[in-house]
Amino acid sequence: MARQPSQPWVSQARNARNASEQIGVLRALKNEIVGHPLKKELAVAQGVLDPVVRLTASKTGSRQDGKSHDHSFATRPLGEEEMVRLQGLQVIASIALGGPSFLPSLHSAATLPAILSNLCPINNPSQLVLAALRALSNLADSSALASNFYPLNTNAIAQALFARHHLNSLGRIVSQTSASSNVHCQISIAASLIARVCREERHQQGLANSGVLDALATKLAGCVVAAGLVIPGADILSQRDGLQEYFPTATSPNVGLAVILEAISAIIANSKFRASQLLYSPAILAIFPVSQPTDFISSQNAREAWKAFNVAGLSARQNQLNAVDYLLPFVPYHQAKSASSQASAFPPLGTSNSRENLPSVGRSSSSRYNGASLPSWGDSPGLDTGLAQQDASTTDSEEPESPLIAYLILVLRSSNGMERLMAASVLTVLYRAGLTNKDREMAIGLLVVPLLVQMLDEVVGIPKGKDNLAEEEAQAVDWAIKERAPSVLAMLITDSEYLQKAAFDAGVVGKLAKMLKVSYDPVTEMSLPHSWSPQNGGGGDVDPQYPKLVHQGQPRLLVHKIKIRESTLKAIAALVPFKDEYRKAIVDQGTIPYIVESMNSNPSKPTPKTTEKPERSPSGTNDSESMQGYGVNTVDVLIAAAGAIRALSRSVGILRTTLIDNGVSMPVFRLLQHPDIEVQIAATAAVCNLVTDVSPMRDTLTNAGILKILCEHAHSMNAKLRLNALWALKHFVNSVSNDMKRQCLDELGQGWLVQLICDDTEDEALLSSKVKVEERSHPGLHDEIDEDIEMDQFEDQLTPGLGASFGRSSSSRPSSSRSKSFQQAELRLAALRDAETNPARKARKDDIAVQEQGLDFIRNLIGGAGQNGTPETTEMIDFLFNALGQDRVFEILASKLRSKVINPFNRRSSSNSETRVMPPQSEIITAVGYILVHMAASVPRHRQLVIAQTELLKLLVPQFNNASIEVRLALCWLVTNLTWMDDASDAQACANRANELKKLGFLSKLEMLEHDPELNVRERAKSALWQMKQGY
Repeated sequence: MARQPSQPWVSQARNARNASEQIGVLRALKNEIVGHPLKKELAVAQGVLDPVVRLTASKTGSRQDGKSHDHSFATRPLGEEEMVRLQGLQVIASIALGGPSFLPSLHSAATLPAILSNLCPINNPSQLVLAALRALSNLADSSALASNFYPLNTNAIAQALFARHHLNSLGRIVSQTSASSNVHCQISIAASLIARVCREERHQQGLANSGVLDALATKLAGCVVAAGLVIPGADILSQRDGLQEYFPTATSPNVGLAVILEAISAIIANSKFRASQLLYSPAILAIFPVSQPTDFISSQNAREAWKAFNVAGLSARQNQLNAVDYLLPFVPYHQAKSASSQASAFPPLGTSNSRENLPSVGRSSSSRYNGASLPSWGDSPGLDTGLAQQDASTTDSEEPESPLIAYLILVLRSSNGMERLMAASVLTVLYRAGLTNKDREMAIGLLVVPLLVQMLDEVVGIPKGKDNLAEEEAQAVDWAIKERAPSVLAMLITDSEYLQKAAFDAGVVGKLAKMLKVSYDPVTEMSLPHSWSPQNGGGGDVDPQYPKLVHQGQPRLLVHKIKIRESTLKAIAALVPFKDEYRKAIVDQGTIPYIVESMNSNPSKPTPKTTEKPERSPSGTNDSESMQGYGVNTVDVLIAAAGAIRALSRSVGILRTTLIDNGVSMPVFRLLQHPDIEVQIAATAAVCNLVTDVSPMRDTLTNAGILKILCEHAHSMNAKLRLNALWALKHFVNSVSNDMKRQCLDELGQGWLVQLICDDTEDEALLSSKVKVEERSHPGLHDEIDEDIEMDQFEDQLTPGLGASFGRSSSSRPSSSRSKSFQQAELRLAALRDAETNPARKARKDDIAVQEQGLDFIRNLIGGAGQNGTPETTEMIDFLFNALGQDRVFEILASKLRSKVINPFNRRSSSNSETRVMPPQSEIITAVGYILVHMAASVPRHRQLVIAQTELLKLLVPQFNNASIEVRLALCWLVTNLTWMDDASDAQACANRANELKKLGFLSKLEMLEHDPELNVRERAKSALWQMKQGY
């Protein structure tokens, strides 16, 4: 039995009179607690952390003197004061390794600031920086097992670590080029920390714009150099472009490629701007120039030989290949069909088509991801029409693909384990951002997707023997692969029918189903952590007067299973949106009970039928059964489960059978009232398909009070929640009784509906942005990471390179930034940055989405019940006119068809800003058109009201040339309905309406549409034209 010290550790630490005694006490304390959980508990209970933290904090840790890297002191012995800090950091690291139960004590002792004060490599020796990083890493590991409700959680660590001055320290750590093993460990741990705790957009922006992303890109380029995969002739091109100073040296093999790729993936996720920052990083441009390979071949013979080499069977894609592509298997060119060109399996639900039931379509979507996977279900498709698409049309079609894409595929195919997975993760982000060639999808489907599917159940050899550390490391890698691979696959195949088919053909359904089921195998008591004790159930020599720490958080195995639930649910949701065949395969695997159980915060054993499940409390917990090894489903699991239900409910057959049999409605209903707003957004999106006229759950949800909840969500200040709620209400009012429609409008509020349709929040966003800039111009008001969102002041402190030159005057840029390649990169990054961070652009996109759904709500509100009978339609049109005012209704519709004048807000040169005119968006025009179509489908007096709106109809005439098929179809239907004659008594009025349309120019426009390239438009135009001519 271990011997107690003569006096408590806290007394010894406080009574130490000089640095030498402090070192002795801390070293003895470290030796006492390492590997002994009970003694850690005793020492912490005695209050030893407070004096240890006081001794550990660096007095110069926050000083940033801007000196260059100077590691000369790393080779000298540590001074006594530095040795005290080193021993203190090692004590803290050991305690932090003890698990979540120590986090409250570590937080109350202000451990995190003390650790971070030793992080800067300029002011601290290498050994101290490494010890600080290890202590942070242990804190991050323990916080991953703890609930987010505890103060020292992953978010708190990220908040502190990614403060501005610590970002500079991280950048310096990653940028080090020393051959010291300490430095190599620092780089690896720093990259791993970034990958584990970087989860929020503001942290990603801070890391990208502080030079950390460029530093990581330089390490990645060094790995390419070490592997001998630099593009031939890149050195010549780098000299021509002034990039020779950025040409990297080989990265040491001790700095793993996997951890570098993992950190890069965490930073660039969900952002085309940050992904482009990676591709345009100076080191990446130096080794992977985007110029044609013949640009650097001076010899005519060599140039001809290169061309002859390329021509052999590859002429179709010769101009798109780079040298790395020739190391990959040949993939024939194939024009894959996009998801947007396919008809949906789900029928139209009170809309002109079924596109509204889909997630964002298109790889260039900048939708925000949850974790590292699917875009949030609250994102609306097509919001970038006329906005971001303009940027895409001017950049994507002309920009050659970076050879980094082919390199990542090569790494993925030639490596295994985490290196393969992280290469796939970075490749997925670049692909989803639209930074690959259009025909690259075929290569990804054939070369990448099967390997990712293979990794889902690939057995990693875990060594068995006396080396427990090696066994734990191998198991950790295996768990990380199982947790991350489904998420990476989900993100990759989202919105691509071709990649979804590649995954399906590779057998992904069975593997995902097995993983989801295994994740619900209960964790037994034997798997729970227990403190070591020499006596069964005893506390050994622990003094009973000190309180024992209570274990907080979940065991590692349970956390692992919960992460697998999240990632597999995301993969299921990404696989099944378009094909009934895939949805049926998921159902046939018996996964629905597990998906339904995943919508409960405290799950129990999944059961196949709702009749077998005990009643749950409103909070989603099971009152009759306590948690028995199933863990607590995190917010991310709830969101992923709601997304899977939304995707599966697109099938009418599954909606009316399997989903209702498994009691989907009430779990989703409970999530609508979840305290986390992201869960509310996901649940509201899932409800959209559950309240349609073909859903048998609509009555159940109505009786539960869903109408009131959706109307409350429609008043939310959160744009996504407001959008999804209005979307669900639009489906809800389709084909219900007129009384229910009136109740819905009353609950929503007539004035609020008009405000949603008419008001633009763009000006408010601009004002809010101005206020933030003004506040940050005053020192001392805000010293948080939020200021990194506005990066004007931040950019002045960036490290040299493209990140530093971006956004600054040409006189202060590095000489290399005056090269043509740098100028092109800066222009492209400037456009992408504005598209992603401009608050006015974001607000405008949100406005368009909400306004479209608000107009569609009116369209379905005035639609007839049942079989769209005329009496019901007439009654609701009159009700709408009485509620809002007839003239006001038509004025609202006309306002949506007028161009909008925009004064862009430019922070740097607002005086030089030019006025822009934004034409009406096609989605809005379509929605307005179908409201008029419904009105014209009513009684003759309503048709007369529509034809009397001369100014409104004049605004519609130019839209016959609109590029959107839906707009042209809506106008054809409008003419058809306006020229319809009910009976002989309506003949004269019908002729007058036809003549009025002819005067307005509708006739000539319809004749033009007779030659429209779209068959459906041509047929509708011929029918409308024939009917119109009959009228006059």
